[in-house]
Amino acid sequence: MGKYLLILFLLLPTAAFSQDNAPKPLFADVIGQNIKKYKKKAKYAYRKKEFNRAQFLFDSLVDHVIKDSYMNNFKVRKVTGRTTEMYKFEKPVYLITSAFWVATSSGEIPALNTIADRYHDQVDIVVLFWGPREAIVKLKKHYSRNITLLYVDELENTNDFTIKSMKHSLGFPTTFIMDESKRILDVRRNINHRYEKDYTTSYNEHYQTFMNGLSLILNKDKTEKIGLMRNQ
Repeated sequence: MGKYLLILFLLLPTAAFSQDNAPKPLFADVIGQNIKKYKKKAKYAYRKKEFNRAQFLFDSLVDHVIKDSYMNNFKVRKVTGRTTEMYKFEKPVYLITSAFWVATSSGEIPALNTIADRYHDQVDIVVLFWGPREAIVKLKKHYSRNITLLYVDELENTNDFTIKSMKHSLGFPTTFIMDESKRILDVRRNINHRYEKDYTTSYNEHYQTFMNGLSLILNKDKTEKIGLMRNQ
């Protein structure tokens, strides 16, 4: 009996080590394996104006394919023109993807600025634009200094499958919510007002939407801290 216990004791660390070093499912890989089927069904749903069906397909893709995969370490540029990488962000990331020509409602950016100023010490708030640097520089003045603005010049990223997937597979504006290891906790489509609402309504709706997504990160951190305190 003692002999078997010794063998089990020796094997356990090896098994744990193997699990820790198992390949992580990457966003670009899981999307690449599933996106053709999703896009075909989604296009059909939109063509038939079955918008609830289209949303169901998007939610299913997120829940069963994208969640718990890890964002790839793709390269982008800062507003200064310098190159940076996704893994340079050490904190959890609240990433919004958009394009320089996408219109925002009156309260959207102010609501995001409020959240960034309040939680920048806990979360990296990042907005990734598709478009030329000159256009992004003009947008910078509207955003808090606690928000990192990045841009993708597609002429430079013609072969980056991750960047292509973020734009052409999921569209924009879209939000990726990630923990500090870049594990994707959720992906959400942003509010798209079909008509302009008054500033207060727009601000409040966007603030609640942003906070709802951010709570996935804040609650996760709170739960982990409680667990550490109990183990001490």
